[in-house]
Amino acid sequence: MEEHISHYFLILSAALIVLGLLFIATLSAPQSLQFFGNTNYYLFHQLFSVAVGLILSIIIFKIPLHFLKKVSPILLGINILLLAAVFLPFIGTKLWGASRWISIGNNTFQPSEFLKITVILYLASWLSNKFSPTVKKNWTFSIKRGHDNFIHIFLPFLALLTVISIMLYLQSDISTLGIIAVTLITVYFISDTPLWHTILVFLLGLVSTAVFIMIEPYRLQRVLTLLRPEADPLGKGLQIKQSLIAVGSGGIFGKGLGMSTQKFGFLPQAMSDSVFAIIGEETGIIGCFILISLFLLFLYFGLRIANSTNDTFYKLTAVGIITWITFQAFVNIASIIGLFPITGIPLPFFSYGGSHLIAEIIGLGLLLKISRNIKKFSV
Repeated sequence: MEEHISHYFLILSAALIVLGLLFIATLSAPQSLQFFGNTNYYLFHQLFSVAVGLILSIIIFKIPLHFLKKVSPILLGINILLLAAVFLPFIGTKLWGASRWISIGNNTFQPSEFLKITVILYLASWLSNKFSPTVKKNWTFSIKRGHDNFIHIFLPFLALLTVISIMLYLQSDISTLGIIAVTLITVYFISDTPLWHTILVFLLGLVSTAVFIMIEPYRLQRVLTLLRPEADPLGKGLQIKQSLIAVGSGGIFGKGLGMSTQKFGFLPQAMSDSVFAIIGEETGIIGCFILISLFLLFLYFGLRIANSTNDTFYKLTAVGIITWITFQAFVNIASIIGLFPITGIPLPFFSYGGSHLIAEIIGLGLLLKISRNIKKFSV
């Protein structure tokens, strides 16, 4: 098969990374000057993360996909150990009341961000083996097959979700858990599994989500704040109120790059969770429309890559990565404009932060690697 890289997807991916750096450069300048005496401190950190992500992405690009499939259980096992290591003294770091980070010198990284990649690879590998032509040939279309599906496929999948749920619950990272759960359920659904499996695990997920919300007052408060942000405009409702002010004040064409007023301490988490609000303020409805269109194109090209390969592992991996990034993007955007509770998850490629950006660029490398095995790609 002729090797071919999707130039459309490569250009789109580069545009998202460059635009993300451009907005961080203008958005972070005031805080960089205030805390570090120069306007480029946060930009240089973001550039460093991009460089690390690109290096790892190139390395991944050079590794045969069948090798990644083979070592995916090892990668997931290492990632699970790192998730546990965040609770160890002198290794884990607690920030904002949550234990999610591991310290490396003066820097930290978040293992749960890389879990999004390793668990996708593992599930894609496991499902592609379970539904390989060799295995299918030995199946019989009987009640026994349905029983075997439940025992050998559904229950192990549910066990995987349970382990991940426990680890991320202990880290108070339910938002990341939600992104990963939706991604894995999507991958499970598009594989050759019975529909009722997906329906059952979805219902279990809804019940679990309700329990997670009810047992932690601050999560319940986020839902109540979404319904009535005006009830506490200077407290719990401050972020959503200021986000809407930022987006609304941008009008149609925006105030211009670097001209945001909300970034000067008015909008909480302006560089990370709320970056879309600043984009709306500086570029207006036109800029927001362009950004959302870029993510829709990202979804379209990613699904075309997945649909253009006959290899089940490639297809499931591609769908997993594209679901993770686009779903996370639209959850972040929806939370900023008041359609979803404030989640604390970053906007892919645009929010400040190293771990998520490195993981996302590695995901791009995997998608480009998969597209290389496609003989023909057309719009």
